[in-house]
Amino acid sequence: MSIQIKKVTDPAFKKYGKVIKDIDCSEIIAKMNEVTPCPDDVVYVPDVPELEALPCFKDYSESFYGEMPVEIGYCNGHNSLLNAVEFHRTSEYNIACTDLILLLGSLQDVNDDFTYDTANIEAFLVPAGTMIECYATTLHYAPCGVDGQGFRCVIILPRETNYDLEANCDKYSEDKLLVARNKWLIAHPDAKIEGAFNGLKGDNISVL
Repeated sequence: MSIQIKKVTDPAFKKYGKVIKDIDCSEIIAKMNEVTPCPDDVVYVPDVPELEALPCFKDYSESFYGEMPVEIGYCNGHNSLLNAVEFHRTSEYNIACTDLILLLGSLQDVNDDFTYDTANIEAFLVPAGTMIECYATTLHYAPCGVDGQGFRCVIILPRETNYDLEANCDKYSEDKLLVARNKWLIAHPDAKIEGAFNGLKGDNISVL
C-alpha cells in the first residue's frame, strides 16, 4: 500500500515534532557525505567519531539535551517500506543529508496489547539540509528514499541509545518491545525482524 506524502512544513507534522530553523547543518552534512556509506540496504550506526569530533557535537549536547551526554550517528541506505516502528523515552534529532521520507505515528495510538494499526501512519518529506526534532511520543523507524533513491540521515540521541542490552528485561509487559537501550520496537510480520514483537496490523506501508 502506498501513502500520501506531505511536506514536513505541513501543520500535520506538529504533533510529531518540529523543524529546527536556526542552525547551519552544512558542516555535518559535508562530513556525512565524506565518511559514511550509502548501501543497497539500510545501515544504522549509533555513534561515529568523525561526526562527534565536529564543533556542533558540544552544541547539540548543551542546547538540545540540556548538557546530557549525546551520540551522533547515522542511518543510510535504500528503503521504501515501513517494516516496523520504534520509540525512545527522549526526543530524537534528524538531519536530512538528502531528501528523505519519514513514516510517523503516535505512541498514543498503540493499543493496550501493543498492536498498532498501520493505517494511522503518516508520511512526511524532509528536504536535504533540514534538521528536525521527533518527540519521544513519535513512532518512527528507518527513513525511506525518494523515488527509490538512496538516503543519508544524521541521528542524534542520548548517549548509549541503541546500544546492546545488558539485562534480560522481563518484569513488565512492555519489556517484550525492548530490543536495545532506550529502544522499544513493534515490527510488521512481513519484515521478519528476528526477535521482534510483531504487533503492526495492516499493510506494510510503502512510499512507492
